[in-house]
Amino acid sequence: MAVCRLRATRLPALSQNSPSASTTPRKGGGMTIGPVLVPVLRHFRIGTNSEVVTYFVCGGQECIYLESAAPLRRAWSPEADPTIGRKMRRKAACSRLSALLVLTCTVGSAPLWPMETQRQPGTSTIASAADEQAFRDAINQIESNHGAYAAGLSEQLLSLGQSLQSQGRHQEAVDLFKRGVHLARINDGLYSGEQIPLLQGEIASHVALGQYSLADERQRYLYRVQVRSMESGNPRAMAFMQQANWQYNAYRLQLGEMAYSRLMNMWDLYRLALTDIMDREGADSADLLPPLHGMLRAQYLISDYDSEQDEVVTSGAPDDLGTRQELNRFNAYRAQSYKKGSAVIKAIYDIHQQRPGDQSLAKAAAQTMLGDWQLWHDERDDAEQSYRNAIMELGERDDAQLQIDTVFGQPVALPNMKGVRRIPDPVPADEGDILLEFTVSKRGKVLGLDRVDDNDVNIGRANGLMRKLRKMKFRPRFEAGEPVETEKIVKAYVID
Repeated sequence: MAVCRLRATRLPALSQNSPSASTTPRKGGGMTIGPVLVPVLRHFRIGTNSEVVTYFVCGGQECIYLESAAPLRRAWSPEADPTIGRKMRRKAACSRLSALLVLTCTVGSAPLWPMETQRQPGTSTIASAADEQAFRDAINQIESNHGAYAAGLSEQLLSLGQSLQSQGRHQEAVDLFKRGVHLARINDGLYSGEQIPLLQGEIASHVALGQYSLADERQRYLYRVQVRSMESGNPRAMAFMQQANWQYNAYRLQLGEMAYSRLMNMWDLYRLALTDIMDREGADSADLLPPLHGMLRAQYLISDYDSEQDEVVTSGAPDDLGTRQELNRFNAYRAQSYKKGSAVIKAIYDIHQQRPGDQSLAKAAAQTMLGDWQLWHDERDDAEQSYRNAIMELGERDDAQLQIDTVFGQPVALPNMKGVRRIPDPVPADEGDILLEFTVSKRGKVLGLDRVDDNDVNIGRANGLMRKLRKMKFRPRFEAGEPVETEKIVKAYVID
């Protein structure tokens, strides 16, 4: 059966439907972050920024997410060393599980992240009954020869659980993963790294079943295991990043009562990843960019947090000192949000400035990012200066006007960052449910908003979208280095 060794690599972005996205492994630069072996169910690649993600399809729709994979062959038989579980290194690789997890769904909804399931030509049927039986036979053999607590059982329970996942039998998989974790704790210690792939598999199945609270509970335990079993290095930094992503998704899923604590955790975890990488690679490493972008996303969410939610939380528990202390801590975070966000963006700019080669596009993007952050916080004079700095960076290029028009040729809704946008992205006019016309002033305000379609859509939802749009800020269009008003903007939107 095919298995894979986890790797962290950087490759060009591929769309889900790209002909280049296949089960053929990509060769290239990368660092082995652990020898954890997992069955290859099926994978393709989707580019997110500069990172490659590999999805393993479970049951047609659900998926397990890993950084990337290169195929490897490995045989196992009942006669093989039954202590093979002990040989799994403690520095087990931790995937960023559920990084793109149901960003907008609600608890108890349909299975996460529906995906196309057409198999690539030549791929074999996955997780066949024969594979499942082989794993069960191996488990029975180990138990017969070495007992119910044999060290080699955890690895086989992991493989069988993943086989059941591929068939959509997630509850059965959860039971197997839990048993594997229990055995790993007995054989290798309370916080042994051997638990990590088992916990990740369990979390993936909880998510697939819509059991988000249970997934959140296991995610907290996974974090404790990761922190105690991993030394400083890429696996530990990736663990912080994965946990930060989970906090973001838990916030969007509204898990727990104190939503704002998720945002503080998100910031703190990205900061821990940043510190770990900086200590090893220095302050100019390009590997600092992912946690920095995550920290900026956290600051957007912190600064945009609805203060009315605070009253709901505290009113329900007026004597809860711990809740009030946590809320006071969040208010301190929010009071420093503008300063922290600005510092993060300037750090991003400094990294690009220190990198070799032509970095004009990256530096202009960072200056534009800073202007967007400043305008978001009503610092209009500073924002306009940052935008002009970006235009100056682009002005030195041979294709200067093209690049300037790309960034500043039309108004852009703020915040212009994935995961924190207030309204859905516009779509082509013939695909939208609602068609809106409006003006964006040179100060980035929406004026004269009007609906110009006659589609039969929910009036309440249409009005809700229009209310949000009226309150939004836009990066204005620039001409000759100055912001100008833009009239008769027509945008179509899909109303979910």
